[in-house]
Amino acid sequence: MKTKTAKKTPVNPYLAGAPIDPAGVTRGVTVPELISSAFVAYNAGRLREACRLFAEKMLRPEVTIGLSLAGALTPAGLGKSVIIPLIKAGFVDWIVSTGANLYHDTHFGIGEKLYAGSPFFSDIDLRQKGVVRIYDVVFDYTVLLNTDAFFRQIMRAPEFQRSMGTAEFHHLCGKYVRERERKLGLKDQSLLAAAYEAGVPVFTSSPGDSSIGMNIAALALEGYGLTLDPNIDVNQTAAIVLEAKRAGGTKAGGGARAGAGAGARRVPGKSAVFICGGGSPKNFMLQTEPQIQEVLGIKEEGHDYFLQFTDARPDTGGLSGATPSEAVSWGKVRPESLPDTVVCYLDSTVALPLLGAYALGTVKPRPSKRLYDRLPALVTNLSREYEKARRSSGRD
Repeated sequence: MKTKTAKKTPVNPYLAGAPIDPAGVTRGVTVPELISSAFVAYNAGRLREACRLFAEKMLRPEVTIGLSLAGALTPAGLGKSVIIPLIKAGFVDWIVSTGANLYHDTHFGIGEKLYAGSPFFSDIDLRQKGVVRIYDVVFDYTVLLNTDAFFRQIMRAPEFQRSMGTAEFHHLCGKYVRERERKLGLKDQSLLAAAYEAGVPVFTSSPGDSSIGMNIAALALEGYGLTLDPNIDVNQTAAIVLEAKRAGGTKAGGGARAGAGAGARRVPGKSAVFICGGGSPKNFMLQTEPQIQEVLGIKEEGHDYFLQFTDARPDTGGLSGATPSEAVSWGKVRPESLPDTVVCYLDSTVALPLLGAYALGTVKPRPSKRLYDRLPALVTNLSREYEKARRSSGRD
């Protein structure tokens, strides 16, 4: 006699996620444990997704990671607390930053002091007493004057008296900042110095829009020959992304934690963008793909991973470069990569330290790709592919 088997009730796909049942927070809980257990929903949930995307996919050996920085992050100490540790761990391969972040970063490298203050100080009184305020960060006006003097002093050197891209310019500046750190007995104060040592190229999308650019302009009035050429930056950043997709890497199973070893296999290269804030640095980083595809006519599909911290909105036109899905229409992001994109609507000063602690606590350091050292070769490869694309398409 046959027995009837009970029919299984189909699982509702909308209820396929993990039950919300977090463990209680305990004394001694680590940041990775806290994020994994207690960051369940809303923007906490998006931050957990961001941490997992960064640690489990973006930090794989075959992925090249670009970091963009907008907003006043370095005055708040985020260069020292998070960005430098990420650079030293090999978790950042190239950077696009506002010039202001790099200018304020230099304060720390040359021994100047910034202080915790209040957004409610009287700005009239601050001005009278020679104090500058960046929201709740304050410092003496002489910090600006001393930093200006430092840049003017090094930029009068013979090696600066020519046209160059901002990656080379910042590499030279990082060398001098690192030397000033050494003389002052300081260490790991400036991201420019850390990027110099790690061979991480640092670009500025709007070099005239900062006190560094203002001092370059002042030296031009004195007859000095330093000029920054944006064409070099456009080609170098596009070359980095093209190389990221063409080069590939090795994988031994187990993701970023495993690394290369016995049984490692070749995997396709991928490009990841890690965007803090928005603005010009975000677009400059993302436009590398339209430059490759639309302008140069080279067959490509878009960035593979997209992670952004922002407090802007797309409906007002204020979310520079827009959302990952909109970026697909421009060719900036691969359509197939949309599941590997996270936008966390959270202040970078909150999100970045948490993500940094999560990644450094769960993933082993990666060897630095030292992309700065390879820039001439990467641009040569880009030029070859451009010429090949022109010949095959008959483009002007």
